[in-house]
Amino acid sequence: MDKCNCVTLEQILKNEEINAYITNGNQNLGVIGYTEHGFAHAKRSSNYASNILKSLGYDERTCELAAIAGYMHDIGNVVNRVAHAQSGALMAFQILNRLGMKPEEIALIVAAIGNHDEQTAAAVNPIAAALILSDKGDVRRTRVRDKKTVGADIHDRVNYAVEHASTKIDAEHHTAMLNITIDTKICPVMEYFEIFMTRMVLCRQAAKFLGLQFELIINESRLL
Repeated sequence: MDKCNCVTLEQILKNEEINAYITNGNQNLGVIGYTEHGFAHAKRSSNYASNILKSLGYDERTCELAAIAGYMHDIGNVVNRVAHAQSGALMAFQILNRLGMKPEEIALIVAAIGNHDEQTAAAVNPIAAALILSDKGDVRRTRVRDKKTVGADIHDRVNYAVEHASTKIDAEHHTAMLNITIDTKICPVMEYFEIFMTRMVLCRQAAKFLGLQFELIINESRLL
C-alpha cells in the first residue's frame, strides 16, 4: 500500500473511546467468568499479528493494519460475548470511518475482526489470518482471573497450566509453529485438545491461507 496520511497504530492505542470499550468489555467478561480480554490480550494480539505478516514480507502498512485489527478485535465484548466479532466489526467501522481511514483499509480490518471468533471465523484476507493465529495463540496463566476456579473450570485450568506459549513463523520452511509448555500436573494434554481443538483447526486454516503449514508443539512433542 502507498504511503499516505493514514490512521496510525499510535492513534489507535491512545484513542479513549477504543480503550473504554476494551476496559468495559473485559469487565463484562469477568462478571460472567471468562478469562482476561483486556489490554494485555489486545496488545499481545496486536504485536503478534503485525510480526506474523512482517516475517512473511508484507509491506509496512499492511502490518500496521494487522496491528490495529489485533488491538481492536475484542471491543464487541462491551455489547455481548455472543456475536462479539460481528458487533466489534461494526463498532470498528464507525470508529475508523470517523477517524478518516480509507475505506479499502477499513474493509480489511472489519473483515478481520468480524472473522476472528471460532464460531464463525474464516481467514478471508492476510490480516484476518494473522489475527486468528495471534488471538488463538494467546494461552497463558496470567489470563486466569481467579485461581480458585482452576479446579472447577476446564478453560481456566487449561490456561493456568500453560507455563510458556509462543507463535513462531519460519518463512524459509513455510511453517507457523505454536509452541506450548504445559504443567501436566495441573492439566493433562488431552484437556487442552478438548477445549482448543476447534481453535487449532482454525489456526491450521489461517496458516494455510498464508502459505504455511501449522504445527502445534506441546511439551516438545509435535501433535499437529
